[in-house]
Amino acid sequence: MIPTSFPPREEIARLTATMLLEVGAVHFRPEEPYTLASGLPSPTYIDCRKLISFPRIRATLMDFLTATVMRDAGFEAFDCVAGGETAGIPFAALIAERMALPMTYVRKKPKGYGRNARIEGVIAEGDRVLLVEDLTTDGGSKISFVDAIRETGASCAHTAVIFSYGIFPETKRTLGDHGVQLHALCTWWDVLAAARATGSFTDETMEAVDVFLRDPRTWQEARRAADSPT
Repeated sequence: MIPTSFPPREEIARLTATMLLEVGAVHFRPEEPYTLASGLPSPTYIDCRKLISFPRIRATLMDFLTATVMRDAGFEAFDCVAGGETAGIPFAALIAERMALPMTYVRKKPKGYGRNARIEGVIAEGDRVLLVEDLTTDGGSKISFVDAIRETGASCAHTAVIFSYGIFPETKRTLGDHGVQLHALCTWWDVLAAARATGSFTDETMEAVDVFLRDPRTWQEARRAADSPT
């Protein structure tokens, strides 16, 4: 069902952050940092994949994301919804159902046999495609998916995610230079505010995370230098 309710952006961000905390998707570990896909260390980690196991939260967030995309991009702006392998696939299916649109998904690389395809499903030349993923850090991983979609002759000018890190200034620039607009429900700043409001972590942990979020690149370089053998 296509959502017809459009809560204020601030309320969507607050509720999304609260739900991520409620399902245990948010992890803070400054004393033993996580390693991101980029290979860089981080005291924060978020697991949006957990959301698919919570029907009420899952449904609410997909309503929020559908409403956000329609409000920002238009009600008739798309002909197809594509999910990025693998985390974006279930969310793309749920968004496509709400928007009454066909759904496809994009592989990270050709599967290596058969048709050797990257696109599964049908994208027609000239289709306007919405790329759906669970989250974005610096926006770089979205470019490969967008390029694969465009190679079919379709266009892809929008990507929608539940969560955007919101701490790397290059994210919107990277996507914008590639002709892609980002739509996200919340960022680390929203999660940090919700975590403080709910007392989800100790004050010491929150302060350490705050230092990272305010200057992540400097924090990462200092951590890598400290961990490097002398």
